[in-house]
Amino acid sequence: MQHDLIAQARTWLAEDPDPETRDELAALIEAGATQELAVRFAGTLQFGTAGLRGELGAGPMRMNRSVVIRAAAGLAAYLKAQGQDGGLVVIGYDARYKSADFARDTAAVMTGAGLRAAVLPRPLPTPVLAYAIRHLGAVAGVEVTASHNPPRDNGYKVYLGDGSQIVPPADGEIAAAIAAVGPLADVVRPENGWEVLGEDVLDAYLARTDAVLSAGSPRTARTVYTAMHGVGASVLTAAFERAGFPAPVLVAEQAEPDPAFPTVAFPNPEEPGAMDLAFATARRAAPDLIIANDPDADRCAVAVPDKAADGGWRMLRGDEVGALLAAHLVERGASGVFAESIVSSSLLGRIAEKAGLGYEETLTGFKWIARVDGLRYGYEEALGYCVDPEGVRDKDGITAALLVAELASVLKERGRTLLDLLDDLALAHGLHATDQLSVRVEDLTVIADAMARLREQPPTALAGLAVTSAEDLTRGTDRLPPTDGLRYHLEGARVIVRPSGTEPKLKCYLEVVVPVADAAGLPAARARGAELLAAIKRDLAAAAGI
Repeated sequence: MQHDLIAQARTWLAEDPDPETRDELAALIEAGATQELAVRFAGTLQFGTAGLRGELGAGPMRMNRSVVIRAAAGLAAYLKAQGQDGGLVVIGYDARYKSADFARDTAAVMTGAGLRAAVLPRPLPTPVLAYAIRHLGAVAGVEVTASHNPPRDNGYKVYLGDGSQIVPPADGEIAAAIAAVGPLADVVRPENGWEVLGEDVLDAYLARTDAVLSAGSPRTARTVYTAMHGVGASVLTAAFERAGFPAPVLVAEQAEPDPAFPTVAFPNPEEPGAMDLAFATARRAAPDLIIANDPDADRCAVAVPDKAADGGWRMLRGDEVGALLAAHLVERGASGVFAESIVSSSLLGRIAEKAGLGYEETLTGFKWIARVDGLRYGYEEALGYCVDPEGVRDKDGITAALLVAELASVLKERGRTLLDLLDDLALAHGLHATDQLSVRVEDLTVIADAMARLREQPPTALAGLAVTSAEDLTRGTDRLPPTDGLRYHLEGARVIVRPSGTEPKLKCYLEVVVPVADAAGLPAARARGAELLAAIKRDLAAAAGI
């Protein structure tokens, strides 16, 4: 067994094109580090929610040039099998370790396979790549990014020609094509022959961002902005300048791309501590709101002044921003369909219904939301908003930020705030309070065991609320294809439990709806909502054994 493992590692080493991972793997073989080698050679990275994602390093279970070359060769073979020979593949990348290398390798493989490849001019937000696919008439796109994952991760996100991320059966067919790739020496990789796009593709995206705003709307909101050490700052500030908003005050320590993400434990605005520097900057600059992007700028986080909050600033939940943007679009006379994933707040459905708009629920991920027929607006609670589906069929943290700033400006002209509008929505539809129980694990069997335990012994009540229905989503529903998840409906509450598709986490999404008679009843409703969420979280953790 040990001998086989060493032989397998030596075979991989012989064809690894990257001196860095070759040295790393050679050292592991030399040291006889069989435990570490067993982890790295336990299989191959699999396509998940959005393609490949994993820790950088040598071996088939890590992100490296060998894995990327195989992924690119498999994607090329799939495209050619679909009759797309000679078609254009656009490639974007962020500023993480190895991102530029992975983008270059992908371009070389596509070119060698007889496709045309075009690489974005520099590290740019993921939504620019999603836009460029449709703008340039490409047959596919690849974005090299690990979004908001830890610094040692990278990823490979695949889009088809409609500008949306891959879904079944394409993902399975691409995975099969990757598995069929032979020795790396047989993958043709010329030194040149692909195009490096100019700034005009970014200019076209920026020109499109103006389309999300109403002509003549107020543009007075003052913002503090953090790029979270990612690639968003130059694009967001250019978009704000074009639109006529005051220039955002940048969180200087986090404004420039830095793959080490030195000021945050996890470069995700939702993680504890990630927004501390933004809050400190806001206390000095006294803006109307804080806007944060994640490192590839496809997500948008918002914080607002709140005297009752610690430090005077409060992060809005993704569900709150999702509802605010929906209300703003309704007031602007939007038509079409509003959509969200099943883990997001049911408030969007109520807003859509009252406005006489279509409403759809999808599985988790923008690869599903973006495919809704007639989509006008889609969002997901994890800070993802699609506000211009004709331009970008994915979440877009730049255009979402513009729309939030427009809404804040409209309210400011009326002497009101985003928190006032949230109160209006609670009075109109009931207080929708959401929270998440999220458990990061080292050992993935913890997640499997928790899901098995909940399936074998489903809870009959949580926080004293009876479970009125329990669905195992692996069987699918009349509206949803199968997925690994559980959904519980309670009296006045809803719970969904699912393994994350991009991180080693078990995620539980909680929502309670508390009726509110009048404005005087809002504080009590909020307290009741918080109390119920805490109790559901406690009881669910016990039921899942986590």
